[in-house]
Amino acid sequence: MRRPMQDTATKDTTRTAGSSGNGGGNRTGSGKGSGSGRGQRAAARRSSWRNAPRWLPLPLCLGVGLLGGLGYGLTATPQYSATSYVIVVPQHGDGDSTTVTGFAQAYGRIVTGSAVLAGAQATAGIAVDDLKGKVQAATSPDAPMISITGSGSRGASAAKIANAVADSLAATGNRNAASTGVRLLVFSPAAVPTSPASPSAALSTAVGASAGGLLGALILLVRPRDRRDGPAAPVVPAPAHTPAQGHAPTAMAREAV
Repeated sequence: MRRPMQDTATKDTTRTAGSSGNGGGNRTGSGKGSGSGRGQRAAARRSSWRNAPRWLPLPLCLGVGLLGGLGYGLTATPQYSATSYVIVVPQHGDGDSTTVTGFAQAYGRIVTGSAVLAGAQATAGIAVDDLKGKVQAATSPDAPMISITGSGSRGASAAKIANAVADSLAATGNRNAASTGVRLLVFSPAAVPTSPASPSAALSTAVGASAGGLLGALILLVRPRDRRDGPAAPVVPAPAHTPAQGHAPTAMAREAV
């Protein structure tokens, strides 16, 4: 009675091992199939990119640039700018014009200095560090004139900043008038601008489209040329077969005989 039971247990163990072996083989086969599928999909993607038209990057970059410029023009905060002018004049009315122009250029360099901005921060209502990034100054090599431009998110704030800095510059320069021999006067205060100085949405869109088109053209230039677009290879005719020397044709040999 014991031997039949042992034989039955042995057969059950063999069947279990065989089924597990078959399952492992199926799993291995499925792993190979999934890897092969991924390779085929990657090859299909590469083939589709190669088969795409060569001019495709140009409209793609043009569209991306157009959308980027339009988005910037619609979301960017408009910026206003206002300009006031300060003139440097001789204190006694008989000064040298070259000296006065030199002082104008020297005072133009200290417009964004801490001494001038500290006197303007109370009137402008902005801290010195923030005020420094909103003020620009320019001078002329031919005239003793200093232009001070203030910028802001509103026209009134831009004009307020420009006038505050111009008044502070004039006050700073006039404190040393006795030693320099020149005085500073606010020649033209800044007026409140009615339109922003930042580019409009239409201009931003045009600039973005131009940049995208330029990028697409550069991609076309550096992209390797497809072999299908090149000229066809010339067909070289095969050389004609000539009989070897020393072997006469068979028909001529028969006639001689």
